[in-house]
Amino acid sequence: MSETRPVPRRESPWGMPEGDNRQPKAHRCNDRAEDVIQACFEGNPFKTVPGPFKLFWRCMRSKPGEEPTEPFYYLELEPPKREVKLE
Repeated sequence: MSETRPVPRRESPWGMPEGDNRQPKAHRCNDRAEDVIQACFEGNPFKTVPGPFKLFWRCMRSKPGEEPTEPFYYLELEPPKREVKLE
């Protein structure tokens, strides 16, 4: 996934280190994990979770840019697209 969604930065009781302007980024498989969590609430988890979990597991084991492009089961998001590089 080339575009990243903003992740809210939590306030620390110790404040921010001087000159630390880094912003957190969502993990590339975040949406797949959310799809698995949503599947837990969609009826019988033994039937709803395996499909989304397989895609999440494939995503976690893939290299960046090689994530599965199958549609999400329960999230209404566009599935990740692969960048086609022509040489």
